[in-house]
Amino acid sequence: MGEDIMAIWDDVIPEEDLKMFAKSKSGGKAGYGKKPAIVVVDMTYGFVDDSYPLGCSKTGWPSVHATEELLKKGRGKGVPIFFTRTGDAKTLAQRGRWKKVPSYAIEESRELDPKARQIVEEIKPLPDDVVIEKFFPSAFFSTNLASLLIFHNVDTVIVAGLVTSGCVPATVVDAFSYNFIVVVPEECVGDRGSVSHKVSLFDMNMKYADVVPLSEVIRYLHSL
Repeated sequence: MGEDIMAIWDDVIPEEDLKMFAKSKSGGKAGYGKKPAIVVVDMTYGFVDDSYPLGCSKTGWPSVHATEELLKKGRGKGVPIFFTRTGDAKTLAQRGRWKKVPSYAIEESRELDPKARQIVEEIKPLPDDVVIEKFFPSAFFSTNLASLLIFHNVDTVIVAGLVTSGCVPATVVDAFSYNFIVVVPEECVGDRGSVSHKVSLFDMNMKYADVVPLSEVIRYLHSL
């Protein structure tokens, strides 16, 4: 974010906290590499649409439309694209200990419309895209995503998807931990809670990723 532009989190982060991060010189720009990939996290009907327990149309659909623009530009530049969605768990052990979020429970998931796990039509994967099924927050945990990124010689991971306070930061931290440059287009992520959305963006920007406007990412992709 430019210093003269108000960041989305400026109305929720106390001045005292900002001073502490400034003291450590946190939040500088990491920049971009030469070989990006786009990872779209869990943009399924179950998270995007109000029809489902964990869906939030107010923030989900705008994120989808922004991601649609991101993918269009990425595909035009031959950028490898990866999607994640919730895996089809057959046992409670596969599903994990999601007791904090009852809507994730295996008993309920069997009763949900199967469409909940489908990536929304507006950004549906194309034949050359990769769809990864996962059972836990990070797109990297117990998946082969890192191996696939290495195959493509990727150095920059652009993360879009849902939600900003859950699977998105989990994916961002793991991408950072694998030594990728990480970029989060602000408009391409969303959350059920406005405060958690802003705080999570702030936290990622201070430590692990550049949280930037989609227009900046589009310019970067255009320059490739």
